[in-house]
Amino acid sequence: MTRSFAPSGDLSSPFVAVACVVAALSFGLLVLELARARGRAAAGARAVSARAALGTALTGALAVLGLLAAILRPVAVTSRGSLVGPKVVVLVDGSRSMDLPGVAGTRRDGAEQALAELGKRADVRLSRYLFGEGAPVPADALAPAEAAATPAPGAGAAAAPAGGAGAAAAPAGGADAGAAAVPPPPPARARAQRRSDLSAALEALARATDERPSAFVVVSDGRLDRPGPDDTAAATRAALEGLDVPVHTVAVATDSVRDAGVRAVRTSGAAVAHQPLSLRIDIGCSGGLACDAVPVVARELREQGAPTTLATGTAHVEGGVGTVELGVTLDRAGTRILEVAIDAPDGDELPENDVRYITLDVARDRIRVLHVAGRPTYDVRALRMWLKADASVDVVAFFILRTPGDEVNAASDELALIPFPVDELFSVHLSSFDAVVLQDFDAAPYGLTKHLPALAQYVDKGGGLIMVGGPNAFVQGNYARTRLARVLPVDLDIGRTSAVDLGAFAPRITAAGRAAPVLAPLLALIGDEMPEMPGTNVVGDPLPGATVLMTHPTRTTASGAPMPVLALGEHESGRTIALTIDGSHRLLFSAFASSSAGRAHGAFWDALLGWLMRDPRFEPASIDARGGCLAGEETTLVLRPLAGQGGEARVTIARLGSGAVVRTLTARVGDGGEPVELAAGRFEPGGYAATVEIVPAEGAAGDAKGATTRRDFACERGGDEWADPRPDVARLEAIARATGGASVLPSAAGSLPLPAATQVAAERHVAPLLPPWAWTLAAAVALGAHWIVRRRGGLA
Repeated sequence: MTRSFAPSGDLSSPFVAVACVVAALSFGLLVLELARARGRAAAGARAVSARAALGTALTGALAVLGLLAAILRPVAVTSRGSLVGPKVVVLVDGSRSMDLPGVAGTRRDGAEQALAELGKRADVRLSRYLFGEGAPVPADALAPAEAAATPAPGAGAAAAPAGGAGAAAAPAGGADAGAAAVPPPPPARARAQRRSDLSAALEALARATDERPSAFVVVSDGRLDRPGPDDTAAATRAALEGLDVPVHTVAVATDSVRDAGVRAVRTSGAAVAHQPLSLRIDIGCSGGLACDAVPVVARELREQGAPTTLATGTAHVEGGVGTVELGVTLDRAGTRILEVAIDAPDGDELPENDVRYITLDVARDRIRVLHVAGRPTYDVRALRMWLKADASVDVVAFFILRTPGDEVNAASDELALIPFPVDELFSVHLSSFDAVVLQDFDAAPYGLTKHLPALAQYVDKGGGLIMVGGPNAFVQGNYARTRLARVLPVDLDIGRTSAVDLGAFAPRITAAGRAAPVLAPLLALIGDEMPEMPGTNVVGDPLPGATVLMTHPTRTTASGAPMPVLALGEHESGRTIALTIDGSHRLLFSAFASSSAGRAHGAFWDALLGWLMRDPRFEPASIDARGGCLAGEETTLVLRPLAGQGGEARVTIARLGSGAVVRTLTARVGDGGEPVELAAGRFEPGGYAATVEIVPAEGAAGDAKGATTRRDFACERGGDEWADPRPDVARLEAIARATGGASVLPSAAGSLPLPAATQVAAERHVAPLLPPWAWTLAAAVALGAHWIVRRRGGLA
């Protein structure tokens, strides 16, 4: 309770001011009158004694004050209220770098100490937020389900995936599954952020429409994405957008751990298959760790087996920083995962940043195709014409025009035809091609049989293979029971059945074919009806993982299923296509082709080759990890199907290197192409391949196969936040200095100079000091006394 006085209880301030001015003028006139009376005494008039003048002045002053009090009637004000502290926003760094060592345990422990010290301040109102990516998140609003454990440096963690709406996850067992459950942490420790953007947090709070903060307190290690180290002061003031309040900082770390790590990996230019690519690798040493020459190696992760070493080098560290450039050449287009690792010196306390993974989307300058045909036919001619006409395709074509059994009655050196260079092509130059087309080609007479294992390995490493039918293809071409047969999408073990069926037929489009983007351009031109084909090679059932787009209308396999005519398959990193007919040229020149002006042939082969090369136009969907993948943290996969690809999506996640399936997820996808999020759980560090199969709704209940696509991704233990563990105290000091704030350690956070509290009145009582009649009586007495004194002093 507080007690104060007011000059008036019912008059406004302007009237009070006018009354006071009139009273002052009245007293001034009295003083002027007394001065004139003294002047007349000097001129010989009756004198006014000094004692009389003093009495007149005093009684006049009392009379003026009495009249003023009678007019104003002063009052006493008694108020009851409370002190309201200023709003202070505390921004706590939520990035993963806060899990590194600091001044009080981990840096996150230091943040909790700072919050505890600030909580002792009863004169402020604290609003706590976590900042990281985008707008800050109120810390008190975090639900326990949103919190996630973050492993400490040097520790591992993995957990089974959590279920989500519209998605069901079923982790597979095995050493690579990493299914050890991790209990959720307290809500105060929220899921670690993958960035540390203080500017975005300040901008969001400065634009907020609720109560403006009186001060900010930033609790961080200073390792910020924004503001940057070069324009800290200007960027901080710009983020506040004219909000003139201090930004105090609390440094939760001052010294770095002893560490040698890969701080950054950069590429110069785009990654193009078969062309050299330069990797610029920055190596850093901190915390007093002795570094001189640090070995560096770059490897490419494979679906099966150990990573392939691409380049090695040595980074010479001076002043804690070293850089090395490694030249690598990637043979295959598509998504490739590179592993960059160092051999850290003894004493490294943060091994998690010794290995970094980068994902490269390798493009093609031109698609390099090896086209090998067993004999010149209309079908071979049509395909070769299309390959030669496409400017994006660099084709190397070989045709067998003379078989070893032909009698030519001339010496070999007298012939214009060259021998088929099978050994040179399939042992020296095979890796330089993006795709191989074997069209009606017999492997036995021309020495290809011994190279079939190498051709299968070529597919495993990411190459593409198309086998086109004819009298000398598939089983008739001596490919059954070979290493190559295992990478084809159809079974070539047909027993004693004839290897060729010469009966004319029109292939049927399957449900998967009608839904697959790879046949969409063809069906848009000709509809569901295919032209009549002059026969087909005989094959068995589709192998596991294959997608059948066309089948024979009458012929069946040993299992009783329609025999595949066009089937797509994936084997490790590569793709294969089996087309059992040699009549696709009828899409180009025939009575049937006239309806589409022959454009159906080009649309058909453009889509097949595009699918083989993983062209996004012919993929049923795309999938990627939202925000990347960090080992030991919950990972969310975002599936984006093409419009019209409705059905059931089956996502299989396998670990690169071992091929072990670690997750199997399912989700329903609509026809509109809306993205679907799938909770994939937590992963161990390394590379993974996510294969998506979308089964059309009419076939989802059984074992039907749908169109597939694949995306490789990598999970790092520390990511960018642990790449450079050094705290940046200087940046925190610059932020505070630019805004008039202070920078302290966590133990001194409670002593920050925060704004003072404001008194807010809740109850107010006004009471007059005296009744109005008392003020009037006092004024009258004072005026009477003044009149008597004036008369006795000789004044009128």
